[in-house]
Amino acid sequence: MKFPVTMTAGHDGAILEVDADQESISLHDQHGELLGTLSWQEIIERIVATDDAQRFAHARAHARAPLAVKVRYTTPEGKQYDSLTGGIGGGGLFIESSTPLAPGTELAVEFTLPDRPWAKHTAKAKVAWTRNKPERFLLFPGMGVQFTDIDDQARKELVELVAALNRSRVM
Repeated sequence: MKFPVTMTAGHDGAILEVDADQESISLHDQHGELLGTLSWQEIIERIVATDDAQRFAHARAHARAPLAVKVRYTTPEGKQYDSLTGGIGGGGLFIESSTPLAPGTELAVEFTLPDRPWAKHTAKAKVAWTRNKPERFLLFPGMGVQFTDIDDQARKELVELVAALNRSRVM
């Protein structure tokens, strides 16, 4: 099947050709010249390797930044675990864990931020999604938790820190 490219800036007039038998997608320029081909496996691996901030950006109200801080979380049964975050944001955290809890599990979380190590923050959260195994040797297993109840000041400090971290990554 061939699909015309009509809205992607700089590629108007190009053609994407999907070959289901070969499990590949090819790109042809406006003159029909082949620009390249990717296998479905290459496309799938690229999507899976995309970092969580990009993959879930559409579902988040707050920006995220990669940052490792110590976090303690407590289950409804009272079990406590200490771990590290893999990312933080005003809406939640990614907690590294070789045995992530099931989506929907409610937690109490405690953490401090590196720019204010004297101020312990507490929040209620729930597990929104899990990654049960490492992906491409770069992304640790764990769980994305969404805050369900967090102090306004704590959220403000998280948002400010994430903004500062993201600004420094762009420079």
